Amino acid sequence: MFDRRLLQYFDWGLLLLILIIMGVGLMTLYSAVASSANPAEIRIYYKQLTWFGIGLGAMIICFLPHYNVLDRWVWVVYAISLFLLILVLVVGKKISGSVRWLSLGPFTYQPSEFAKLAIMVVLAHHYSQNIRTGGLGFVDLIKPFIYMLIPFVLIFMEPDLGTGLLVMLVGGAMTLFVGIRKRTMAWLAAFCAAIGPIAWIYGLKPYQKARIFTFLDPDRDPLGAGYHIIQSKIAIGSGMLTGKGYLQGSQKSLAFLPEQHTDFIFSVFAEEWGLAGSLVLLFLFLMLMIWGLNIAYRSRDPFGALLATGVTAMIFWQVFINVGMVMGLMPVVGVPLPLVSYGGSSVLTIMMGLGLLLNISMRRFLFE
Repeated sequence: MFDRRLLQYFDWGLLLLILIIMGVGLMTLYSAVASSANPAEIRIYYKQLTWFGIGLGAMIICFLPHYNVLDRWVWVVYAISLFLLILVLVVGKKISGSVRWLSLGPFTYQPSEFAKLAIMVVLAHHYSQNIRTGGLGFVDLIKPFIYMLIPFVLIFMEPDLGTGLLVMLVGGAMTLFVGIRKRTMAWLAAFCAAIGPIAWIYGLKPYQKARIFTFLDPDRDPLGAGYHIIQSKIAIGSGMLTGKGYLQGSQKSLAFLPEQHTDFIFSVFAEEWGLAGSLVLLFLFLMLMIWGLNIAYRSRDPFGALLATGVTAMIFWQVFINVGMVMGLMPVVGVPLPLVSYGGSSVLTIMMGLGLLLNISMRRFLFE
């Protein structure tokens, strides 16, 4: 029997905030592709509309059943995620030297995006079952580290370093939320510093090292590896305080800005809406993160609180890395801006995560 309190406690404010950011994303994407003479680029806008429609359906599916269903089916979710990551390495679609996509009829899907949700569910389950007073020690971190390491290695093999790092960062944020002992934290920092040179020599591919060199000095190859970031900074700077106006961005209209509908879409927005508009968009994302943390704080269920923390961490890291990347403050690693960049896999993953936030928020009365 349907519980009417679910409607009473439904988080309409969060839903409105999500719809506003979706609207901003669609407007910006239309601007990014509208000036193109290539009909295929125009179709990108309509494909994004389709993905938003599918994403809304997935969001509803994610908030209708009690989120504790995931707690019971945690290992099935994790196994499906690993199976898809292995499958993509075997039969995945190769694009620009990377094997990241599975073909689903007219659409393609990145299993690595689903891995972000899977790792949240696994860590939320594990930490909620193994809460430690005084923080986590080394032994407590072994299992969670293995859970994160397996999908990271599979994603790194595609290769997709950006999404692999996101899996680790989201898991790391959830671990910090649970708490780590100070001595353990110090040893972990020393360990990371020690393996840094080894990862540089044996882990990174030449093009990944080139991206880091380009981040440190974009002018070393202005027409090659440094072209993206130089054009991005020109677009952002030319927007000045109030921007050139909607559909008036010259950098994107003249096609100087590469990947302007995906990873570099924030540059399109900043050129047309300026510093003022960019701050408004970042404020909307900040509200979304504060909303997510508030849901985690109000949840009296450890599994729900950790799940909400994971979704919020995913949004935070994607916004932080994408905006830092297009402004030249971080290396280019190919992380989309949530609900703004084009990409069905990203849209679907973010909206499923937001569906889980709505789910946890609307069931808070069960613990009051």
